[in-house]
Amino acid sequence: MEKNSISSPKEEKGVYRVITIISILIPVVVAILLFMPSKLDLASEWVYFLPHLNAVINFTASLALIAGLVFIKNKRINFHRICMTIAFGLGAIFLVSYVVYHASAESTSFGGEGLIRTVYFVILLTHIVLAAVALFPILLAYYYGTKGMVEKHRKIVRYAYPIWLYVTISGVIVYLMISPYYSH
Repeated sequence: MEKNSISSPKEEKGVYRVITIISILIPVVVAILLFMPSKLDLASEWVYFLPHLNAVINFTASLALIAGLVFIKNKRINFHRICMTIAFGLGAIFLVSYVVYHASAESTSFGGEGLIRTVYFVILLTHIVLAAVALFPILLAYYYGTKGMVEKHRKIVRYAYPIWLYVTISGVIVYLMISPYYSH
């Protein structure tokens, strides 16, 4: 156990269990919502605004992640914490918005052809796969950071941070590429 840690091994084991369950459950629920035969009727066209909102959220999360990196490199720990908490909160808001949209609206098909279609699907597939696997290390890194477990935080962030940043940036790129094909 690290000097800064305020968790007991038993508490840590429970946290790992919860993080693991969340990290498995969320991608499964998202997949079910994406592929369910009929969509939920939320009685409004307002859900068609959500992809645009999600792009703004992802862009803002990217900025918060980059600022968080700059702050930690300059040993501005409190500003780093604020930026990472903002990115974490934006990720949670994004997830809710994403689930609501995909539970209630049909997916939009990409209409590009040729090389751009291949580029789009490579970015989309890597985005989806990394978004699904990123949750566990992000939650773990956030937990370690909030508990002051600096060495464990640093070790997991080596992997979590670049994946998280890629997911937020690629989310914006996917949006920009598919947005001309939205019908609403």
